[in-house]
Amino acid sequence: MNPRQVLFSTVAAIGVVTLAASVPVATNAQPKPPQGTSTAAVAIDADDIGGVVRSPKGPEAGVWVIAETTDLPTRYTKSVVTDDQGRYVIPDLPKANYQVWVRGYGLVDSPRMRAKPGQRLDLTAVPAPSEAAAAHYYPAIYWYVMMKLPPQKDFGGSSDIPKNITFDAWRKQMNNVDCVGCHQLGQEATRTVPAQFGPFKSGEEAWQRRIQSGQSGEMMTNRIAGQFGGAPYKYFGDWTDRVAKGELPKNKPPRPTGLERNLVVTTWDWSAPDKYMHDLISSDRRDPTVNANGPLYGSPEYSTDNSPILDPKTNTVSFFKMPVANPGMPVSLGPGHAGAVKPTEPSAYWGSEVLWDTRANNHNAMFGKDGRVWLASTVRGMDNPAWCKKGSDNEYAKVFPLDKSPRQAAVLDLKTKKYEFIDTCFGTHHPQFGYDADNTLWMSGTGQVAGWINTKVWDETHDAQKAVGWFPFVFDANGNGKLDEFTEPGKAEAGKDMRINVGSGPYAVMPNPKDGSIWYTSGTFGGTAGFLRYDPKTKLSELYPLPKEAIGVRGGDIDANGVLWGSGSAGQLIEFDRNKCKAPKNGPNAAAGIQCPEGFTLHKYPGPGFAEVPNSSAEASYYTWVDHHNAVGFGENVPISTANLQDGFVALVKGKMVLMKVPYPMGYYAKGLDARIDDPNGGWKGKGLWSASGDRTPWLNERGKGAYPMAVHIQVRPDPLAH
Repeated sequence: MNPRQVLFSTVAAIGVVTLAASVPVATNAQPKPPQGTSTAAVAIDADDIGGVVRSPKGPEAGVWVIAETTDLPTRYTKSVVTDDQGRYVIPDLPKANYQVWVRGYGLVDSPRMRAKPGQRLDLTAVPAPSEAAAAHYYPAIYWYVMMKLPPQKDFGGSSDIPKNITFDAWRKQMNNVDCVGCHQLGQEATRTVPAQFGPFKSGEEAWQRRIQSGQSGEMMTNRIAGQFGGAPYKYFGDWTDRVAKGELPKNKPPRPTGLERNLVVTTWDWSAPDKYMHDLISSDRRDPTVNANGPLYGSPEYSTDNSPILDPKTNTVSFFKMPVANPGMPVSLGPGHAGAVKPTEPSAYWGSEVLWDTRANNHNAMFGKDGRVWLASTVRGMDNPAWCKKGSDNEYAKVFPLDKSPRQAAVLDLKTKKYEFIDTCFGTHHPQFGYDADNTLWMSGTGQVAGWINTKVWDETHDAQKAVGWFPFVFDANGNGKLDEFTEPGKAEAGKDMRINVGSGPYAVMPNPKDGSIWYTSGTFGGTAGFLRYDPKTKLSELYPLPKEAIGVRGGDIDANGVLWGSGSAGQLIEFDRNKCKAPKNGPNAAAGIQCPEGFTLHKYPGPGFAEVPNSSAEASYYTWVDHHNAVGFGENVPISTANLQDGFVALVKGKMVLMKVPYPMGYYAKGLDARIDDPNGGWKGKGLWSASGDRTPWLNERGKGAYPMAVHIQVRPDPLAH
């Protein structure tokens, strides 16, 4: 496939700005810069474009300069930020013709100018003619917090909100657990109602129809109309009604400063415009030099079995179609999955077309030390083979038999394209390699058990029954420091241990490089939310519930010192250090969870919060990853979260939050990230963050229907002009 689109858009400078139309623009002249301004010359190489950005007010600092081309095998963009004198350098551009323009807060997009590498190009920024025109470019979060939350008095059964729904539960569902768990809310496509749906009597009625659209319509409707009793409809409707009447955000985003001006953001189109990507993987997190300069592998989850592979050196996209053991098996959609076989109601963009058609359902993947890719991927139907179930002589099935598995595992050699099925009795979601001699691959999404694949045994035998293992989460309730006979959750018996009820179970998995323990974020969708620890040596587990103010947690990671980091549901990066805990880590008093408030530190994400929650951020981060090896450029052991309502990522660098924004197209949304070192001696050019646009609905971004998912590379220069 050769994705090519041309989008040369101008921006109306009157009233509310839209980017719906794509029209050719003149590329010959811009307004003259103001007289009397003097700026130092910008040095560039033969593969750079550089210059100065000015407006009638003078040099424009902290604005983006974007270069886009469709001359390469796939659409390609590179973006940088101006320094305090308005200077910019877009470095290391492939040979092509580019459209270059300015975007920034307080501005509207400047006319696109033609340029090619080696050219100096001064640009004239266009101040926004109105508050509405300026607000069009604000990140989604600034619009999303305009939505009202129910007053506290409406909870507890006193209104149409179900009695079991608390204020914190409402906030969690409107954050990274549900509503912002699949796509942004607040970008132009969601703060307005598509005209294709027709007229409605109210915004509430429009939202009742809207969320029935597509193959997630049933899931969304069951959540809002079922679990939440339909109460959210009126709040969503009131929000979009007020936006339609011209109400604007009360908060304004700041322009990039400091390290935020040193970023170089590169994007490539891949996959197909009617599909989506969940993730990509570039290297082995234990050794980020693995697969140096190599291809990026995409995980398309429910959308398709065709995984895109990007070669960033040649800017080409190829595909690998993931097989399943039984080609006649049904699609991995419907009951037990987060998507239906057919749309519940027609989409405003695709009508009744069935877009998602996967069987392999590859959610996530990891590179191993030898460059093979290990996948959380379906290989068969849900019903487990006999060796997983009760009555089997399998050592793990004897302890805790498992009847069903919605997703298993596979391994792919990208060079030979050899694809091997690995049957697992437990479900799989996020894979992570441990630090042991057996090169154990640990999985999340495993339900009530810790689940793993001994890849050393797999490579020796290719026998899943020998390589796959699992064990339930058991707490040392009797306090003797070892595993004993255990009871079911809540049924204490003297002298026995107790199995832990982990609710919805492990979401993220985090092998500890310090002591070999395995950590998880747990209870993301139900049950006690917190961090869960499993010790492979003792087979004992510990659950550390979050402090009340943290509400919930989604994706997380562990740093090289064994400290945990998680994307919180209350607009915070959650830090947890088990070494700070004072309470006993075993015994009957901790069977329901080890209370350790002193182990938690909450770091507020940037961005505004809802009016009903003072001093907060509404940022709904999906996942957090920790850079152990300075593979991004901010230093070692830096946690980086997806900033799903702010078009990028946010890193905690020396105690300060640094936003890493993808400025084009607006509406960028990621579900994961990693980083790679291509050249250990190459400085900033030899490394960088890699991610994919993970929005289930890529057509909701600025480019609209026809937009492709993207692969994204972010590099950190020593200064805004480094090249």
